[in-house]
Amino acid sequence: MRPVIFGEVLFDMFPDGTAALGGAPFNVAWHLQGLGLSPLFISRVGQDKLGDRILRAMDEWSMDSSAVYQDPDHPTGRVQVSLQKGQPAFDIVQDVAYDHIEPSMVRNLYANTSYGILYHGSLINRMPTSAESLFLLRQMAPSIFVDINLRAPWWNKEQIDALLQGINWLKLNDTELQALTGCAIDEKKQIEENARAMLENYGLQALIVTRGAAGAMLITSEKTNNIAPIEVNRMVDTVGAGDGFSAVWLVGLLRGWPYVLTLERAVEFAAAICRLRGAVSQDKEFYHYYHYHWML
Repeated sequence: MRPVIFGEVLFDMFPDGTAALGGAPFNVAWHLQGLGLSPLFISRVGQDKLGDRILRAMDEWSMDSSAVYQDPDHPTGRVQVSLQKGQPAFDIVQDVAYDHIEPSMVRNLYANTSYGILYHGSLINRMPTSAESLFLLRQMAPSIFVDINLRAPWWNKEQIDALLQGINWLKLNDTELQALTGCAIDEKKQIEENARAMLENYGLQALIVTRGAAGAMLITSEKTNNIAPIEVNRMVDTVGAGDGFSAVWLVGLLRGWPYVLTLERAVEFAAAICRLRGAVSQDKEFYHYYHYHWML
């Protein structure tokens, strides 16, 4: 069954005039395509040059763009990147095309029963139109995986509480866990206690806490598993490592891998992303390696 990926696709716009294609859901869909899962990516882009670039990139990667709608009234999503006192600052531009994915565009999606797990984050919920479409998709989807991806100032605890109702799997990093629960992220025992409380409160099948250089933690009703990090030789950057992790978690769910094996492979893939410049690779051999070793 094909995974359904719902959310933002955008460009990071840098002060030197360069632009990098991204958005967490788009990155996840890109990886899934590279790994052979043919996701249905649902989003919206403007009728502009950036929107054309996105559709062209998807076509070149053989991605299904049938559910990436063009908006004549709103521009393609952008993040304006600037330097403030030598540190990068990010302005996620509001009222862009992906904020206006209309319910009519998704209403009959699951009439085709070949679609399976729904993946989404929290940014796509920031404006009413796309939030309503997300609600419809969640009502129809057989199961839901949320990678919460908190993006200030576009979330509050009430909204997140509503998003976590009725889902199956949740991924968040230790900083996000701290923001939602107030736990100390340098104490493994407190991380586990707060994560387990979330698992039980929302009735989750599994909760994953990624901890950067400290590895990852998987909490289920039966036990907690801790996976050590993989040493990254030739580190380039950590951009998109979490999206790579989420993509492999989806692969594991769809292929029926045991949770612990899925976690180990997700950590491995996230480490590989850290050896790339940017969030995704356009090199098919990069993905073929995992096809071979994981027998996809």
